[in-house]
Amino acid sequence: MILGIDHIGIATRAPAGVAAPLRALGMSQHYSGLAESYGVACEFWGFADFSHFQHGTEVEVVSPATPGEGALRSHGNGLHHLAFEVDDLDFELRRLVGLGFVRIDKLPRAGARPGMRVAFLYAEEPAALLVELVEYRSGKPDRPVKVVPDAWV
Repeated sequence: MILGIDHIGIATRAPAGVAAPLRALGMSQHYSGLAESYGVACEFWGFADFSHFQHGTEVEVVSPATPGEGALRSHGNGLHHLAFEVDDLDFELRRLVGLGFVRIDKLPRAGARPGMRVAFLYAEEPAALLVELVEYRSGKPDRPVKVVPDAWV
């Protein structure tokens, strides 16, 4: 079952340049890691000022981990993919391929976070949408939550 939107992926060759606008929008970086099998560095940004946003949708800033990284080579800066959290990655891959999605990954791979399994699919024209399915084997990791002064509540 699809549980919701996990994150929105933004591709860039200059991740430090994306930090300022995300901070201006009230977001903070929660996690960074490598998706080694894809050759990309990933920074996860979200809203942590209120505890009910702890598990909300994040923005993932994706950048090449090496200068010649292939997966992002032909893609410019900007929206890269929509990622959906699922409870059964293998089932959802079969279901969506059966509904016309094109499978990008032959097999699921390790994501940038511990316990994260991912696979990419493509919804062909006219949608032209890259979709990532995300499964957390041991539950979605908690993000740090800031204490909010009572005056803000």
